[in-house]
Amino acid sequence: MYDDIERPDRPMTAAQKALAERLSTDDLSAIDEALMSNVISQWRKVARVVATTMNDLSGQHLDLPDVFFSQRIKHLVRAGRLESFGNLHYMRYSEIRLLALGGKKPNNSLNTDARDAGAG
Repeated sequence: MYDDIERPDRPMTAAQKALAERLSTDDLSAIDEALMSNVISQWRKVARVVATTMNDLSGQHLDLPDVFFSQRIKHLVRAGRLESFGNLHYMRYSEIRLLALGGKKPNNSLNTDARDAGAG
């Protein structure tokens, strides 16, 4: 009856967290750059970026779950490298894009209500 109610992305298991903690700074940078290479200036679903990036990295980091890549996207939003729309704790229902040109301040919130809020 309540199967259609969406829940936030599941957390990583202890084993997955341990694997992620073993990644080097270089590994994390490579993953972040792979994620960034799949983001464009138009809004794109986080789940799409995650899936495409995981496919691009096939053969590397095979045991890392999709939620790890979603967490890296949250990191990139907080770092001001991406703009987000929606609640990033739900990768199927949130979107990201490259920062808008013209010096627009990025939206670094992990839970936003409106695209282009404050634009004008």
